Amino acid sequence: MSELDIQELKMVAESYEELLAPALFDEWTSRLIDAANIEPGDRVLDVACGTGILGRTVAEEVGSAELVSGVDINPGMLALAEEISPEIDWREGEAEDLPYRDNSFDAVISQFGLMLFSDPEVAVKEMWRVLKPDGQLAVAVFDSLDKIPAYGVMARVYDRMVDKKVGNALRLPFSMGDTDELCSIFESVGLSSIDIRTEKGQASFSSARHMVLADVKGWFPFAQIFLEKSKINEIFEEAETFLEPFMTPDGAVEFPVPAHIITAVKA
Repeated sequence: MSELDIQELKMVAESYEELLAPALFDEWTSRLIDAANIEPGDRVLDVACGTGILGRTVAEEVGSAELVSGVDINPGMLALAEEISPEIDWREGEAEDLPYRDNSFDAVISQFGLMLFSDPEVAVKEMWRVLKPDGQLAVAVFDSLDKIPAYGVMARVYDRMVDKKVGNALRLPFSMGDTDELCSIFESVGLSSIDIRTEKGQASFSSARHMVLADVKGWFPFAQIFLEKSKINEIFEEAETFLEPFMTPDGAVEFPVPAHIITAVKA
């Protein structure tokens, strides 16, 4: 299989929502809302909204789902987001060409999407364009892989047991950890008064198998990577060994996950 149709993409999105989001993403929603100073009545755009994890929480904060919009390039993610929260305005589109007018939102937020955009500088420029004057931009990206060694271990497992393409697919979400490079991206589009702070999160998978499945079922297919069941079983065995330093006595896999939150207010 080289391409996924909409129903197959939605199935991958369901795995993402079930396996990856609670273990890695959920705790960051309130942090990003606080960083953007979102208040009741604000109109908010979530860029790279995925299955709507952040957008749903924002809707509770602003008091109405109709005040929230979410945009993503992946129709499978959007299909699931629409199914869970049909009141929110979900739209398919690229971060580099947002389908909204200038000065439309009180806050624009993006949680762990910037690393995946084809042109991050253009995407930041677009987020700035649709933000109202005095509006707040807040973007979260993971720290570098050397600060999150459990994923570094698994990237090397995939390198060895499959190939570098798979290992690099796992590395991609951690490719923007350099704060100097982050600053240059935002400053290149004219944002001079930005603030970057690093916060520590905590990944929590119920087992090494859970951590592997989260990527094999909830992430890799979006990168057109499909592994045979026999190979996945071999990876399970390797993961049990190499993730042991991160295991709790009951077999869960837990480790710190630092991330950078970049904020700016539009003059």
